[in-house]
Amino acid sequence: MAEIKSHEFDGFLEKSARNYRLFVIYGPDRGLVSERAGQIAAKTGVALADPFSLIKLDISDLQKDQGRLLDEAGALGLFGGDKLIWIRGAANEKYLVDSLQILAGNPPEATYIIVEAGDLKKGSLLRKIAEPARSVATIACYADDGRALNALIDVELSEAGLRITPAARQALVELIGGDRIASRNEVRKLALYCRGQDTIEEQHVVDIIGDASAISVDDAVDAVLSGNSGSFLHAMQKIISSKTAIFLVLQACLKQFQLIDSMRAEMDEKRLQPGQVMQTMARHLHFRRKPIIEQALRTWSADAVARETNRLQAAILQSRKRSSMEDTIALQTLLSTTLQSARR
Repeated sequence: MAEIKSHEFDGFLEKSARNYRLFVIYGPDRGLVSERAGQIAAKTGVALADPFSLIKLDISDLQKDQGRLLDEAGALGLFGGDKLIWIRGAANEKYLVDSLQILAGNPPEATYIIVEAGDLKKGSLLRKIAEPARSVATIACYADDGRALNALIDVELSEAGLRITPAARQALVELIGGDRIASRNEVRKLALYCRGQDTIEEQHVVDIIGDASAISVDDAVDAVLSGNSGSFLHAMQKIISSKTAIFLVLQACLKQFQLIDSMRAEMDEKRLQPGQVMQTMARHLHFRRKPIIEQALRTWSADAVARETNRLQAAILQSRKRSSMEDTIALQTLLSTTLQSARR
């Protein structure tokens, strides 16, 4: 059994990753899942630019041919050497779980397999197979905490030769998080903006990342949670006219759903009412926003919150991969979430 906790990953990557052939990487932070999968892929030594050595599959590819994973794992590389099968978009598909169970019992000698999955709850099918298996490394990826965000900032700014004031750092930490790739890109954008200067000041962070009115962003998120499409479109008009990055609304909405997810878990575990969990886990919220969050807790089930959180994370990842479509992806996703709220 090899369950790699978040703070253990760097050491695992450096010392132990090459001892495994099978990897299941999962969690609510889709960007971090993707980043860590890429790091492990690079560590295998497989030629990632060679289409005969790297086989990338979406879970839908396996759905069409449910025996394909076992076939690909057992096939020899065309020109010899190790190969890598990289699967994305997994959840708890039985055909994947069944294949992985067979492979865990008899790991392939010349094939690495990386499975990228979403937020898998404890006891889910894929985790039940992967976690007890000695031949499978399971790696959980949760949203970065303050320490991880500060480490990310230090790495990126060190590479750019920049320092940052304490006030600027605090402002930056409050504006990023929730998705590793998105956070890294925001810090890189800030570094590019401050190129030629020695130190990043708080105003630089406000100018390039936090130039939106927090109230406007909260208005948009509250409209999403309330299912009020008219208020949502009005808030978005204000944000667009102020030349604020629409991505900030998408990111703020994700953070709100992650909070609701945690609160729902607390409610279900301890059999609490929404008002009770609000007293302990929502103290930091503005009093005007608390009724909206409480109503969301009453109307969104835990499974529905998890699905919406995964969809928001996927949208953030897509917006970073296709920067030219960032605004369109964000608007469509947020409006869809608003309509989902309205139906509830």
